Amino acid sequence: MQKIMAINAGSSSLKFQIFTMPGEEVLVKGLIERIGLPDAIFNMSFQNEKIKETRAINNHGEAVEILLEQLKAHQVINDLNEITGVGHRVAHGGEAFVASCIVTDEVVKGIEDVTSLAPLHNPANIIGIKTFRELLPNAVSVAVFDTAFHQTIPEENFLYALPYELYEKHHIRKYGFHGTSHKYVAQKAAEVLEKPLEKLKIISCHLGNGASVCAIEAGKSVNTSMGFTPNAGLMMGTRSGTIDATIIPYLVDELGYSLDEVMHMMSSESGVLGVSGISSDFRDIEIAAEQGDSRALLTLRMFTGQICNYIGAYASAMNGCDALLFTAGVGENSPLIRKMVTEQLSYLGVTCNVTKNNAGDMIISDDNEAVKVCIIPTNEELMIARDVEKYAKQTIS
Repeated sequence: MQKIMAINAGSSSLKFQIFTMPGEEVLVKGLIERIGLPDAIFNMSFQNEKIKETRAINNHGEAVEILLEQLKAHQVINDLNEITGVGHRVAHGGEAFVASCIVTDEVVKGIEDVTSLAPLHNPANIIGIKTFRELLPNAVSVAVFDTAFHQTIPEENFLYALPYELYEKHHIRKYGFHGTSHKYVAQKAAEVLEKPLEKLKIISCHLGNGASVCAIEAGKSVNTSMGFTPNAGLMMGTRSGTIDATIIPYLVDELGYSLDEVMHMMSSESGVLGVSGISSDFRDIEIAAEQGDSRALLTLRMFTGQICNYIGAYASAMNGCDALLFTAGVGENSPLIRKMVTEQLSYLGVTCNVTKNNAGDMIISDDNEAVKVCIIPTNEELMIARDVEKYAKQTIS
């Protein structure tokens, strides 16, 4: 039996789980939030215990040290050497990383080289990798890339209509993200539907504060809505999604914004927050919409309309769709969003049973419909642990 830790480091957070493998039992899980602030929050749950503490945590290095101390203090782990592997979610791997890999100094350098493509995510991922390698030197470290699953997207779908040498020399192309999540839910849907993954045409909607749609044919990503960076595609919590590129020089040259101000606006002040003027949290938007707020209603129509545009395009490109999946925080927990999306897709043979949808059943389409509409809870940490287990076994042998 191996004890494997899955790490998802954000800019101010550290999400973690430890699995016993190969049984895939969750030994402990938790989240450290507000890293860098005096009132950071440490959450950990194991067996029937839950721990929540507020304390100063100055950086990710401190967060890792506190996490390991707490694991030993509560006897979740008696000896840190019990942890045989640590898997790290890495947002952007560029073209260099087409699959998960064991972390070496060269791999760290490769991740650092594409940091400019995911400036909110990769730096935190790198800090997590370096700290765990230092504090758990006997554990194999594995990098699991959000972009890896999308390396199967064909050239005609990942290229931008820019001069070709920009791709050849500078690797400017669509990369896609949320790959670990899309891969997991596609595999899980095949199990639920009791059909071979290789026979299915799937459209996966990962809807949360970050959101993307993915076309999956025979288990492989063939297109996705995010692009060169995680800012492209759908409007999101605070991200604009895809816009007319000439808006940027207009804001700079005509309205006097600096380029830094524009980029901050597009990543942190736009999307759901920017349109609604209320919040980046879809729960707040739905409450306001129920109370008749016109901009909240507009936000929901824009968001669901954009999702439907991608679903329609991907169904057309694959010449069909066998399963439509909803996952992540909004996709799994918002009957309203699912209802609004599916209502616009009747031309595809998509239905949404009201009772099943409100109950959160795994299959919410009407019985005997050709297109199965499913709610599939994502589990990126489990996918990370599975990859780590594979490499840890190779290292041990």
